Amino acid sequence: SGCWQETLMDTKWVTSELAWTSHPESGWEEVSGYDEAMNPIRTYQVCNVRESSQNNWLRTGFIWRRDVQRVYVELKFTVRDCNSIPNIPGSCKETFNLFYYEADSDVASASSPFWMENPYVKVDTIAPDESFSRLDAGRVNTKVRSFGPLSKAGFYLAFQDQGACMSLISVRAFYKKCASTTAGFALFPETLTGAEPTSLVIAPGTCIPNAVEVSVPLKLYCNGDGEWMVPVGACTCATGHEPAAKESQCRPCPPGSYKAKQGEGPCLPCPPNSRTTSPAASICTCHNNFYRADSDSADSACTTVPSPPRGVISNVNETSLILEWSEPRDLGGRDDLLYNVICKKCHGAGGASACSRCDDNVEFVPRQLGLTERRVHISHLLAHTRYTFEVQAVNGVSGKSPLPPRYAAVNITTNQAAPSEVPTLRLHSSSGSSLTLSWAPPERPNGVILDYEMKYFEKSEGIASTVTSQMNSVQLDGLRPDARYVVQVRARTVAGYGQYSRPAEFETTSERGSGAQQLQEQLPLIVGSATAGLVFVVAVVVIAIVCLRKQRHGSDSEYTEKLQQYIAPGMKVYIDPFTYEDPNEAVREFAKEIDVSCVKIEEVIGAGEFGEVCRGRLKQPGRREVFVAIKTLKVGYTERQRRDFLSEASIMGQFDHPNIIRLEGVVTKSRPVMILTEFMENCALDSFLRLNDGQFTVIQLVGMLRGIAAGMKYLSEMNYVHRDLAARNILVNSNLVCKVSDFGLSRFLEDDPSDPTYTSSLGGKIPIRWTAPEAIAYRKFTSASDVWSYGIVMWEVMSYGERPYWDMSNQDVINAVEQDYRLPPPMDCPTALHQLMLDCWVPKFSQIVNTLDKLIRNAASLKVIASAQSGMSQPLLDRTVPDYTTFTTVGDWLDAIKMGRYKESFVSAGFASFDLVAQMTAEDLLRIGVTLAGHQKKILSSIQDMRLQMNQTLPVQV
Repeated sequence: SGCWQETLMDTKWVTSELAWTSHPESGWEEVSGYDEAMNPIRTYQVCNVRESSQNNWLRTGFIWRRDVQRVYVELKFTVRDCNSIPNIPGSCKETFNLFYYEADSDVASASSPFWMENPYVKVDTIAPDESFSRLDAGRVNTKVRSFGPLSKAGFYLAFQDQGACMSLISVRAFYKKCASTTAGFALFPETLTGAEPTSLVIAPGTCIPNAVEVSVPLKLYCNGDGEWMVPVGACTCATGHEPAAKESQCRPCPPGSYKAKQGEGPCLPCPPNSRTTSPAASICTCHNNFYRADSDSADSACTTVPSPPRGVISNVNETSLILEWSEPRDLGGRDDLLYNVICKKCHGAGGASACSRCDDNVEFVPRQLGLTERRVHISHLLAHTRYTFEVQAVNGVSGKSPLPPRYAAVNITTNQAAPSEVPTLRLHSSSGSSLTLSWAPPERPNGVILDYEMKYFEKSEGIASTVTSQMNSVQLDGLRPDARYVVQVRARTVAGYGQYSRPAEFETTSERGSGAQQLQEQLPLIVGSATAGLVFVVAVVVIAIVCLRKQRHGSDSEYTEKLQQYIAPGMKVYIDPFTYEDPNEAVREFAKEIDVSCVKIEEVIGAGEFGEVCRGRLKQPGRREVFVAIKTLKVGYTERQRRDFLSEASIMGQFDHPNIIRLEGVVTKSRPVMILTEFMENCALDSFLRLNDGQFTVIQLVGMLRGIAAGMKYLSEMNYVHRDLAARNILVNSNLVCKVSDFGLSRFLEDDPSDPTYTSSLGGKIPIRWTAPEAIAYRKFTSASDVWSYGIVMWEVMSYGERPYWDMSNQDVINAVEQDYRLPPPMDCPTALHQLMLDCWVPKFSQIVNTLDKLIRNAASLKVIASAQSGMSQPLLDRTVPDYTTFTTVGDWLDAIKMGRYKESFVSAGFASFDLVAQMTAEDLLRIGVTLAGHQKKILSSIQDMRLQMNQTLPVQV
């Protein structure tokens, strides 16, 4: 509505004489009185009813108009009932007249203007609603009249009595206006009403701050009652702003949110891989190395460039070539993947520097750039010429990246007569994990056969692998049982590869398929292996004798260290860098020195024991740029700190396994000193699991465990003992590959009473919750104690990163383990996995890997879920069944089962008592916002236990 009244004159608040002008003087009389609230007021009264032909006038002082066109007058008065006055003539009246007179200044006098209707303008004859008699108290009447339009600077009010007995208690002159208002995100100013009650006055509007016009003209109508009518035109919030305070404000979007379009919609969280750092953002900027294509909308997620294509295979036929490849592992989050094929002709024996772009007459079918297929036929190449082909993977944001597209390269040499096709393949034997195949040489070898290349893939998968053999037979290992494989083979001469043979299909047997024939076929291999082993032992003894003799003569053989590292071909042994007299020698031996100009630090991502941990890029000559994690040595280090810092690189540099963090190199010739490792996008395993609670299948979790076990198997075979195996020291990359990290750091941890993870024991620091009892008691660390730690890691993985032994003190953990207490199975943990946890530290890592492989192949065995009471060992704590009677509120119960994040959801949905909670279903949880499957299971399991406890505590009716 917005109607306001502004007073021009009001006698109610006047305490001194009004001194209005009356005519004749015997008419109206000014007296003091009291209003209904007994407040003193000045009034005028007249009661000359016994005299006939009365004409009594009363005029107010001059009232300034203030530019208003219509004025309202509120009159409060009492009138005596003529019938209650005895012996009066018939001229007695119960009404009076209201007049006004306009003037530009206060010019009225006792005789001017004349006391008559003209020049005074009559407004109305005022009659009371109620009159009073002598015996009644005065009944106050209130009347409101208006007049206009007014044009002069001010006016007078006048009252005419013609024979009434009345009292004029108060007079108020006022006007109406439409108060300033905000409507439709527009601000309209205070506006006076028009000259007539039906007048509509136009008020122009302006958009509020941070709003823009969407339709014009922008106006609002003020009617005669001081009320706003329906607005014309409108404004709306600009980009980067959202409505607030009932459409009276346009509030800037807070950091982390944006609004791309103007309108009444709310601000939205930034799409994936983007952010804002300031308020009022209309678009979120992409994170480093993420981009938006020109055709992407502002609400699209930022994406990145694809990884290189995989498995490029070339098939050279004289001066033509067929290239095939597999899809990149990472598509960058987009579906507009294309491929470009770059052809380079190489001269002489040089490398890439001796190569130049191919001539324009080289033909690509279907085309060279923008390929959607993963196959291209290239012809019109020169004979006997070396070529390099780069298969680039690009997408819609590749043009936004400052880096060139990622590619996979293949080198070929054309020829005039490549080998002919290999005849049909033959199967010699098969097992659950291998196939032994052979074939006849090509009918037209066209030269000496150098080797054969076999391409094979599982029929249901389609991703090919290749293997080479210098003989016309091969054994394919590492296959899946009961699976069909498609196999092709081709021959290679000095001129290049011939064509692949026709695809042939072979099938592996089941796990149980091992007969006498297989044993007979493997007998020559067994005998040969035993003979080779005997020869190897003899060779080792001879070398050892030679080395001992050389040591007696004081000569240091350059082969001594090699003998220490290798006890058999392919069996590398770990060498402790602290056995070197000069630790820097170990660094030079096992870690590659990298020029600091090749390293670019981008951002700090954490803090390590010796300094900051950063993310950066490494670009070495002749190699592609890669992301790396960079550990730096803090300023002001001691020589011992430098030695301890670089010892990790000396250790890590000896390892080469897909489940061990890879060392890229070190920077020791400049400051700061750095250790560079491969970058793991998902960081530590424990925090990664907590962040994705309940999001993985059991098979995925077992796959992670298998990767960790494979890495530890590799370390144990190298005689390396980790000592600090825990989920916090396992890193996870974008493909969920787990890699063991943090080597040797537990030896050098400084005492930190605020960190209970590592506790002093016998002069060192030990992670109590992960350490085997004999290692705690005697500091005896072995591969078996690493296996014990692996059992704890299994529990961490299956519980999605819960803290082992929860909030027990370290001393309580030691006492409980010594009394044969063990951790209970995590929720929904398969029985087979919990049994493997209980078995650790008995098996070796090789046995653990085999066990996990069998569980992965036999997924049905993972469907049996362990209960909290299963297993030979007594459960340590029955954390899954809290006693709900010990909790005073539903919130306390949710905190106890680590679901406290849903307390407000339970309360707002009305589940505030245990009786109501006990009746909840999965649909109820979904309705109140518990959407994660793992959280639903945990809460429903606890509710089921709550119901059982309620049934047990019900009173028995007698």
